[in-house]
Formats: sequence, C-alpha cells, structure tokens
Amino acid sequence: MNPLSIRVAVDVGSTRHRVAIGLPDGKLLDEFDIDHNAVGFGEFFSHIETIEHRHHLPVAVAMESYNGWARPLDGHILRHGYSLYSVNNLKLARYKEIFPAPAKTDAIDARRILELFRLSEHLPLAKDALHEVAPTPVANDQLKRLTRRRKQLVWERVRILNRLQSDLHAVCPGLLTITGEAGNLWFLNFLTCRDKLPKLAKLRQSSLLAIRGVGKLYAARIQAWQPQAQFAPEFEWVGEMIQQDARRILALGEDIKAMDQKIADISVLSELAQSIGSIPGFGQTTMAEIAGEIGTLERFETESGLAIYTGMAPLDNSSGKKNSTKAPRQVNTRAKAAMMVAVARHIECVPASRAYYDRKRAEGKKHNQAIRALGRQLVRVIWSLVKQGRKYEIREENSK
Repeated sequence: MNPLSIRVAVDVGSTRHRVAIGLPDGKLLDEFDIDHNAVGFGEFFSHIETIEHRHHLPVAVAMESYNGWARPLDGHILRHGYSLYSVNNLKLARYKEIFPAPAKTDAIDARRILELFRLSEHLPLAKDALHEVAPTPVANDQLKRLTRRRKQLVWERVRILNRLQSDLHAVCPGLLTITGEAGNLWFLNFLTCRDKLPKLAKLRQSSLLAIRGVGKLYAARIQAWQPQAQFAPEFEWVGEMIQQDARRILALGEDIKAMDQKIADISVLSELAQSIGSIPGFGQTTMAEIAGEIGTLERFETESGLAIYTGMAPLDNSSGKKNSTKAPRQVNTRAKAAMMVAVARHIECVPASRAYYDRKRAEGKKHNQAIRALGRQLVRVIWSLVKQGRKYEIREENSK
C-alpha cells in the first residue's frame, strides 16, 4: 500500500453506502452517502476526483464485500485505476472489539475503516483486515459467473427430478421400474410424448420406437409395463404437473449443455484454466470453476494463502501440549468443492498420487482428510505451473 495516498473508506449497505475520505495523516476530508445506482456511483467518483486533483495523490479505496453488495462499484473502482482493498469483516469485527467506538452507525463504521488504513503499516491486526484486490482477467470473471450459473441450473434440475420421482411413485406405481434413473433422456421423452399419462399405457411399438432415445430394449420394457399399468385417482391434476416437470428437466438439460459449451470456449482464453486443466482428473467443469473462483494468483502473496482459500489447508490450533488444527473461515466453498471432486478423480489417473492417498489412509486419516492432504500438494503444483507458465507432466520413475 502506498503510504502517500488518499484513503477512501466505503461502508457497504444494500441500497446506500457511506463514504469517508481522508489523508494518510488521519485528517478527514469528506463524508457523504451514495445510492447504489449509476447516479450514486457518479457522485462517488466526482467527490474523489475533486480531492485527487487538489492534493495530487494516488487513490486507495477500502470497502466491505458483504453479500456481494460491493458489486458493481468495485469493478468501476478498478477500471478507474484506483487501488482497491477488500475489508475482512471478521477481522474488522475483531478490531472493533479491541478498539470499541461509542456507538455503531454507518458513519462511524466508515471512519473505522479509515483507521484501519492508517494503522495497517503499524498494527498487524489492521494489516490483516485489508486485502488488496487484484484485477482479474475477463475470461476468469466470465468463468466465475458461468460456472456459478451452471451449478444453480444443476441444483434446480436435481430438485425438480426428486419431485418428479416422488409424484410418479404416488400417481403411477411401477412406472419407474422400467428405468434405472428418472432423469434418463429417453424416459423423459416418453413421459412427454402424449398430453395425458394414461395414454402412455396404450402406445404401440411403432409409436414407442418413434420416441427419441427409445430403442427396442426400452420399448420392450415399456410394453411389459403397459398391461399392469395403474394410475391413482389424483392423476387428473398431478399428471399434468409430472409432465410439466419432465419438460422443465429436458429444458434444463439443454441449458446446461449450452452452458458447458460456453464454458469450454472461454476456458481456452484463460491461462489459469488451461494450467489447471492440464492436471489429470481436473475436467472441463472443475478446472473452470477453480479458475473462476481464484480469478488471479496475484491475490495471494504465497501459495499457502491459495491453499487456505481453496480449503486445502487447515489452520494451526495448537496450545500447550495440544497439537491440533481447525478449519479456516476464509474459504471459498465453491472452489473447495471443485477441488475435492477434481482431486478424487486425480488419484484414479496418477499412480504416484494414488500411492500418496493410500499412505495417508494407512496413517489413519479419513477419506476427505486424505483428499485434502493430496489437494494441498496439488495447490503447490498449480502455483508452480502458473508462475512458470508450464503444463502438468507425469514423470515416470526410472525402472531399476
């Protein structure tokens, strides 16, 4: 952080933000509120630019990121060329406990963030509460949005599929026995090929074979079910819901497929995604998720910070004769979930990694603990690959 810079503190709210501007010596220059809209953002930069021209100093902005209310103001700040710092809310709360204020208001909170700026060069607690936000490549920003959207679509599909299966059990017992999975494409096409469920029990073989995905094998299963087909009385109104859910699941499948293609196209433009994707087991979706959530390695001073962020490294929690660890709170749960999936697949691809995993299990670690231990090693690999601009290589041991 440049010690000679105009300090701007933003106490973020849902619809309005409190802004305080000061000098490095602690002098308060201006305080005002802005609305969370284009007009408010214009006022924000207008105030700063007036002070910037008067003092001829660079600008550093610190703001909270609670619940995503900092967007899109944080992006505008970076595009203006200002230094941006994210305020760790947990560390800020700890700071307020140690140095309490006479009251709690948005104005007081904004001034406390200015205090963190001023004390960050001298007080470790204040320094740890501020994290510089590095600009991320556009491709990684796009991957972050797309992979999050994809996961939401997947969750929606799972939720509707569970409801569909429950309704089918209640309305038409036995229908699910013809398929191992209600989400199978051919089965969903079968459910929606007629406007009423009872008509499915009267379809001829030629009509069944005309349904997309239904071949002779599935047609035979359907024909075996038809003579014993039963429908509960509520099918009159529930049947329509079942078919609506089936159509929605089909539509979500198409949306997810289209999203996968977009993710694949953008991943090619991301150096971080390509480096991660070169590791065996890190597939198209997981590499895009991890790259999108990380954004850029410039956010982290060391690879240990990246390991904590991705949930692959615990924090030391030792005291006296007690040696233990605890899970960190500053974990990106999406990146952690993607890492856990990718590492579990990785051990099936690389014998050396499988041996490392087996060794950890032999030491008494549970499956997830062993996966995280291996994930910790792979974070070092990712860090090295990106920093050196290389791709992953499997080196075979020389036979003796």
